[in-house]
Amino acid sequence: MLRTWTKPLWFLAVFVALAGCSTSKEKLLPHDKRTMLNIWHEETGGSPQGGQASRQLLDARQSLRRSFDHQDQETAQVTNTTYTRTAQTEIQRQFHRLPNPDLLMYVFPHLAGTDPVPVPGYTTIFPLYQRVQYAMPGERVEDY
Repeated sequence: MLRTWTKPLWFLAVFVALAGCSTSKEKLLPHDKRTMLNIWHEETGGSPQGGQASRQLLDARQSLRRSFDHQDQETAQVTNTTYTRTAQTEIQRQFHRLPNPDLLMYVFPHLAGTDPVPVPGYTTIFPLYQRVQYAMPGERVEDY
């Protein structure tokens, strides 16, 4: 029973395959003596010798150009670095460091050790929290 409806599909597949092979390459892709350079010049309106259209296009481009001196180059480089994404800036933007204020502590002069040795007074600095804390992505850190 399965054979009765699959037999026409088999003949149809063979017919389509044979019909696809019956076309010629020359009919589908005609080959003439034109090169890619000739096709390019025809499609862009120019000519290999530099015609009027290509001359006008070159003049229009020249009028739009401006000088790019050393100062412009430095300015462009600084401007581009503000937009450049690096791994460091991505982490800093997603995980903001929470403020960890530094505490100043004055240690008064004292005696230290088993043999009482005098230690002069000094000032030391240490962070309030032992570890650096990070905000989760999307957590507000502006009001801290």
